[in-house]
Amino acid sequence: MLSAEELHGLQFRRRLPSPGGKGVPVRRSRQILLGTALSLLGVGSALADGIILDGVSAYTIGRGGTNLGFADNGSILHDNPAAMGQIESDGMFQLGATGLWTEFQYSDPDNVDVVGQHQFYVLPEISYIRKMSEQWAFGAGIFSPAGFGSIFNLNGPAPFTGPQRYKSFGSLSKLLFGASYTPDDRLSFGATIGPALSFANFEGPYTLQGPGFPGLPTLLDMEVDGFALVWSAGVQYQLTDSTSIGAAYQSRSKIQATGTTSVDTPLGSSSYDTDATITWPQSVGVGVRQQLTSRQVVSMDVIWFDWSAAFDSFDITLTNPSNQAFPDLVEQFPLNWRDTVSTRLGYEYHFDGGQVIRAGYVYHRNPSPANTMTVFIPAALEQAASLGYGWMWREWNINLAYMYSFGSHVYEDDSALIGGDYDNSEHYDQTHAASISFTKLLGPKQGCGCSVPVR
Repeated sequence: MLSAEELHGLQFRRRLPSPGGKGVPVRRSRQILLGTALSLLGVGSALADGIILDGVSAYTIGRGGTNLGFADNGSILHDNPAAMGQIESDGMFQLGATGLWTEFQYSDPDNVDVVGQHQFYVLPEISYIRKMSEQWAFGAGIFSPAGFGSIFNLNGPAPFTGPQRYKSFGSLSKLLFGASYTPDDRLSFGATIGPALSFANFEGPYTLQGPGFPGLPTLLDMEVDGFALVWSAGVQYQLTDSTSIGAAYQSRSKIQATGTTSVDTPLGSSSYDTDATITWPQSVGVGVRQQLTSRQVVSMDVIWFDWSAAFDSFDITLTNPSNQAFPDLVEQFPLNWRDTVSTRLGYEYHFDGGQVIRAGYVYHRNPSPANTMTVFIPAALEQAASLGYGWMWREWNINLAYMYSFGSHVYEDDSALIGGDYDNSEHYDQTHAASISFTKLLGPKQGCGCSVPVR
């Protein structure tokens, strides 16, 4: 998704004068460069299992995000690289995008049934896979599997009463290079490695949580970004001609991000150099693809996300204040998220001429406990339903998909956050995702148009 200036982590942002302008020209220049990189990397903001998108292409979104047991699309490079060795052609090129439309609602004693500004994000994806021999296949791709974003206009807490802008944006994008090895025609192993890029921006009223100056009300404007090396590994096995199983591990993305923060308090203002730790969770998944008939396929993936280790807290260090009356600050924003297990179900029906219809369903619990929920990281999503349609056009396989994600109303009586900003609040989140993918097979299977689905 590409709203390329604000992203994940704990940041809040308000258009404030930067006393002394410390670090601003350098930061703006860096933003321009990173914004260009972001355009190339297809940075996205996604909301689903916590803030992990349930599928990164029209293929997978249409069938409920299931992909670990498949080898029919370019997204396998991200989901299970072992499947590259099982594609039924010499190679594959895929280009696509997912548009995400958000609908968030928030309520508390000072803000009754406030609807956040609807946001539309675009998440591009691109992949190229090539078999070099019967045993070896290689691939490269860009994916945007996670993120969040919201904008609310709310009455702020004292001393920042009256209308205030609460804005956030967070994203994770990956540039992956992968390889797979197939020792026989049924078993494949695969792995990927590459850089992950994460941005984070938050803006709005925020009460410091400590350990430095807990309880101090502020208006924060924080922007950070950084890179980290990530990897994955997977295996896929063709148990029978109609049954395939797969398993994959995705490493965590622990990014030491840097940037700047502007702080406005009742005691004055200052800008800071900022270091923040942004951690996206590791995951382990297993999946099965079962061909019922020559036309019908069912699938199921079960994926565990390690949210408790990744979103325990956001750790932020503020140094080199432009206002010498301000001290350095260390801030730990508590999240206390819980691990989730995502169960994804998919169905496909293949017609003659390469046409296919898809449907899917996803369930996982909300990873965020009620007492640490804020408007900055909307994550109260629990279920999703999807539909998809694909057809052949000349030498291209075109696929469309739609997914609706929703959850329960979350009531927060006593917030665990110092300051009580979210006491007696209610959160409700839902999103709509529409996706399109263009896939071209390279080799003898290209444009086969057969009714029997490939793996």
